[in-house]
Amino acid sequence: MNNLTIVSNERVSINKNQEFKSTNLDLQVLPDELNLNYNVHCIFRKSNNEKNHKFRIKNIKAESNIINFLWEILKSVFRKKNRYLIVAISPYTFLSFIILFICRKKIYVYLMSNGFEEYKHILGNKFVWIYTLMFKFITKFSKVIVCHERLYDKNKSYIVSPSRLNSNWFQNISMPNLSSAKFLYVGRINPEKGIENFIDLFLTSKLDGKLFIAGNTEKLKIEDNKVNLLGYIDSEIELIKKYDECNITILPSYTEAHPYVLEESLARKRPILIFEDISYVKKDKYGVFVIKRNFEELVSSTKHILENYSNIQKDMERNKLPTLEGMVKDFSKILD
Repeated sequence: MNNLTIVSNERVSINKNQEFKSTNLDLQVLPDELNLNYNVHCIFRKSNNEKNHKFRIKNIKAESNIINFLWEILKSVFRKKNRYLIVAISPYTFLSFIILFICRKKIYVYLMSNGFEEYKHILGNKFVWIYTLMFKFITKFSKVIVCHERLYDKNKSYIVSPSRLNSNWFQNISMPNLSSAKFLYVGRINPEKGIENFIDLFLTSKLDGKLFIAGNTEKLKIEDNKVNLLGYIDSEIELIKKYDECNITILPSYTEAHPYVLEESLARKRPILIFEDISYVKKDKYGVFVIKRNFEELVSSTKHILENYSNIQKDMERNKLPTLEGMVKDFSKILD
């Protein structure tokens, strides 16, 4: 079996039971699933804060500083039949790429987004030039795998649709209670995810309904019985059940690449509201409603969805959603 080393800037935690965890679901799903076809090793950054998504694989190195991180990269070049998958572009992964490029290693770079929006949102426009330099160099000298048509260049890249949808997500679809709006948010509580602003928007709207939030909700300080903090839901079955209990999913992010939440919601036949900032993730999907970031459109769209739910669910049957099995096959075909 060939070796595959996955390199990422993401921080992972390790507990006393030697379990590695991440807040990034994309990062957890990919190594665990590719480990079925490869002997997967991972090099990540280390976090002192406990994360949520537990890895099944054990071949993980998590380093707290860049010197140790790059030392692990150097040691890995002596592994036989080894290829590399760098996930996202950052100073850590850029320097790793330089080492691997000099050592003439086979390198693939996986981009969930082009990164420009994230750098702008987090650091401001004046630092985008740093990312631009890293992006141009890495994409010029590597095989690029992207998850969205916006990033696709038929001469330079491959496209793969990320997914964690297995057969459980498509079974026993039900009609929810429609007496009032029950919004569901699933994701991280980070500024670029927009959930804190959405909470304000929801409470301002005076909508008859409730908002349920699943994720690292310890960051939120909310004292309103219309907002229910569920914490992190570890069980897939419990997460599916929560989708079924609610009738509208919300994705209030300012920037996204290929959100799992959108496909999970559509798999459970639950309409999803997104804002204009990320209208590009809608593609040709039925049941995705793009609105402006104001309470008037939130109220009118919610009313429209609840009043036309059966027809919307019927339209959603036309969606062709990517699956976990398909993602693994596509990655394996490219990496081989």
